[in-house]
Parts: sequence; structure tokens; C-alpha cells
Amino acid sequence: MAKKLVIKVTAGADAPERCSQAFTVAAVAVASGVEVSLWLTGESSWFALPGRAAEFELPHAAPLPDLIEGIRLGGGMITVCTQCAARRDIEEKDLIEGARIAGAQVFVQEAMADGVQALVY
Repeated sequence: MAKKLVIKVTAGADAPERCSQAFTVAAVAVASGVEVSLWLTGESSWFALPGRAAEFELPHAAPLPDLIEGIRLGGGMITVCTQCAARRDIEEKDLIEGARIAGAQVFVQEAMADGVQALVY
């Protein structure tokens, strides 16, 4: 079994089911004791800003703010793609507590490490 899970979310409110699945898998993995690194790219980048996750709605899905809080409290890392942040004028100071901005080099380094399973939604 992978010791670490790297999850890249490529969708936001534009593809709500795919987005919700990624956050749900990340939260369940953290709750199960798996080390999780959640990467927000494209439209999901907005969910790293305070209050933005509360705007997301999907029937029969756990509330996104609750999933994010579970990921953070469980020690999961939340990262916003550097280019995605720049295209949206998002700066590190704008992010929720504990989130960061990093680029492709860091993503590849995390995804290629021994004992890691990478998923893309």
C-alpha cells in the first residue's frame, strides 16, 4: 500500500462531481492515516481562498469546507499550482491557513517518490 497519496484536482465548480470526488478521496485517505498532498489546479485553485469552498454545492456530497478542514486538521498538505495561481492573481498571502503555492517541479518530485500513489481528477 502507498505510504503517501498525491492527488491533483483539475476541476472546480465547472465539473462538480469530479471535484467533489477528489476532495472526498483526500479527506478519507487522511482520516485513514495516509499522508496526503492535495494539488489544486485550474478552477479548483479558487478553493484555497477563504470562503470560496462554501460557495460550492453538490447534492448528496459532503460540504467542501468540511472536507478541506478534515484534510488540513489531519495533516494533509494543500498546494495551489504556481501558474494556476498567477493566472487568477492568487498570492500566497491570500490562501487559507496551511496552504501553499508550488510548481510542477515540486509536484513531480512528490509524485515520483518511493511509496507514492498519484491520482488525477
